[in-house]
Amino acid sequence: MLEGVRGTIMYQASLQDYTSFRIGGPADVLVEPVDVDDLCRVVAKAHAERIPVFVVGGTNLLVRDGGIRGIVVSLRRLKSIRQEPGHVLYADGGVGMPALIGYAIRRSLSGLEWGAGIPGTVAGCVVMNAGTRLGEMKDALKAVRMVDPRGRVVDIPATEIPFSYRRAHLPRGIVAGVWLQMTPGDHARIEKTVKDYLQYRKDTQPLTLPSAGCVFKNPPQDSAGRLVDAAGLKGARVGDAQVSDKHANFMVNTGHARAADVLALIRKVRAAVKKQSGVTLELELKVVGQA
Repeated sequence: MLEGVRGTIMYQASLQDYTSFRIGGPADVLVEPVDVDDLCRVVAKAHAERIPVFVVGGTNLLVRDGGIRGIVVSLRRLKSIRQEPGHVLYADGGVGMPALIGYAIRRSLSGLEWGAGIPGTVAGCVVMNAGTRLGEMKDALKAVRMVDPRGRVVDIPATEIPFSYRRAHLPRGIVAGVWLQMTPGDHARIEKTVKDYLQYRKDTQPLTLPSAGCVFKNPPQDSAGRLVDAAGLKGARVGDAQVSDKHANFMVNTGHARAADVLALIRKVRAAVKKQSGVTLELELKVVGQA
């Protein structure tokens, strides 16, 4: 079925190396397309055979231990970045945010400083409208290039995309690339802002251990981390999954944690917070796959 695909094709491939949590069962088939045309080919063939397609990537993902059926696509080989007229950057969906921010700094372009320390891909940051206290993806987004479920390229202006907290309400499909509206700025000032915020994140978040970023959404006018800390759950663990000692809204993989361990720890934390404060925490983490 995948004849003609130019990218890498792997069968029964572990997804541990494709998630920031370093957790996840196998994919029936894992494909790494070499470019957007190759991605369109994969999606079109899967659509014709009625085989489900799932894109793995980003930092807010937990893949269950049973893995994912069908075709799993990784965009890690889609890494092209270019500057276009009007201080616009185009980046493929598989570009890592650190690489994109570095590209912008070298060209004295401002608008992505908020993303310092976010290890995810451009596509993942669009889908979840990633953000920090300095800003979020929608602030810089000009347009999104998507591959629809039939394998066709569709370009969507950001003005036609509704955004909410940690979510872009996109049509079905795969984010293959983005256009970002940047602003010319002072090179030294942009670089200092990025370095200062990166240091702040290193000081306050467990960036040295595998994690999926913040596990819970912040309730209105409150902080999920504060609620977890107030319930006495910092350092709590199930197996090798642990609530971070540094930031209570992070869970880290201290060794060989399974998805079942993380899910058990989530249930434990939710129950304790509900009992202590009456708040039901909602997941920011996306859980996929079979148990």
